[in-house]
Amino acid sequence: MSAPVDLLIINAKYAVSVNSKNEIFEKYSIAITDGKISHFAPADELRNLEATKTFDATNHLISPGLINSHTHLAMSLLRGWAEGVDLQGFLERVWAAEGAIMDDATSQLGTELGALEALLSGTTTTMDMYLNPAATHTGAVRVGLRHICGPIFFDFPGLDGLEWQERIDRALVWKQELEKIGGPYIPTYLMPHSTYTDSPEHLTEVAQIAQQLDASIHLHVSETQAENDDIRTRFGKTPTEVCRDTGILGRHTIYGHGVHLSDSDMQIMAKAGTAVAHCPGSNLKLGSGIAKFRKMIGSGIKVGLGTDGCSSSNDLDMFAVMRMAAHLVSFTDSPADVDLNQIIRAATADGAVAVGLGDRIGSIEVGKEADLIAIDLAQAHLTPIHNVLALLVFAAGRGDVTDVWVAGEHVISDRTSTKIDQIDLLARVNARVKVLADIQ
Repeated sequence: MSAPVDLLIINAKYAVSVNSKNEIFEKYSIAITDGKISHFAPADELRNLEATKTFDATNHLISPGLINSHTHLAMSLLRGWAEGVDLQGFLERVWAAEGAIMDDATSQLGTELGALEALLSGTTTTMDMYLNPAATHTGAVRVGLRHICGPIFFDFPGLDGLEWQERIDRALVWKQELEKIGGPYIPTYLMPHSTYTDSPEHLTEVAQIAQQLDASIHLHVSETQAENDDIRTRFGKTPTEVCRDTGILGRHTIYGHGVHLSDSDMQIMAKAGTAVAHCPGSNLKLGSGIAKFRKMIGSGIKVGLGTDGCSSSNDLDMFAVMRMAAHLVSFTDSPADVDLNQIIRAATADGAVAVGLGDRIGSIEVGKEADLIAIDLAQAHLTPIHNVLALLVFAAGRGDVTDVWVAGEHVISDRTSTKIDQIDLLARVNARVKVLADIQ
């Protein structure tokens, strides 16, 4: 007799696979062994499968965990700190607050808060760019999140006080840091902030180190028209052309935002395999503009979705992001151009490819890692169900997520973290941010 599977999720009313055919299955069960999906079949076929643990998904929808492809989790501590400003005003206010409190310990604390919010709302993976990445990764792993992060690069010492050579030195040992911290698998990333805070010479050096480490790259690109104008004035190029000419696009690269990309930029990116994290909530709130979601995809660019940080978007709700992304297509193109599969894929399977994890997560398929969420369908606002995709994009919300698994580990059970004490975490957060009252 074969050994029992670790977990059997039984009788899902719907299983939204997000496979290559975008198939939705009814009354299906999923078996998980060693953190991976080992069986995915009609419930009747798996009813006699022996399992160490069982989860009854009756009246639940099971989907891949959502992937937030651009955020700054520790900035959860600054939620509501910079209101009524554009990107420049936002940076001025937020960088002052970060300079006052964001040491290693506080960066870890803020990331624990952000990671908990993400998981409770059905997000299982985040691409997190922030200061003190070893500390932020430690915090995220403690809460159970699949947390992609990496060393940050600025030309200047910045809020973390690091000189350029110190940034290089940290990057060279980053893989060893990840091994020490552990947690769910993530690819290796280097994260220069942007083409306006990193010179072409320094970006060239980052690209060379990424090649040496077999690392991917994440940076902000063309978030505002003012940024594009500044780079054009300084270097006679678009930010994408700077990335191309410095070798950044020689590695797998994902842009944060990409609001103001030209047709030529998109051609360069498609040729290089460069991806984009579309952050509609932050872009709208800061008045940065509306990214060309469908045009990017039509150009052959893989597009994921992101929230940006809580001090610009105010929450980490990927259900809200899916909804905004869909509504913006209706506004910029037409309601008939809203492809619900496309929206959901941007938050799952396509988002996984964008962040470099397409072979591991983003869909419910045998062999994939078990990053899954359960949504309670026994709700007035989710009844009746005429269109499952419309339900996910336009009706379901983060409060409907009851259970979350990351690499097969049950990290959220019945809307409660299995990893940390939420009351204790919130108390520590509220105590730490009291110091900000002196600079408000």
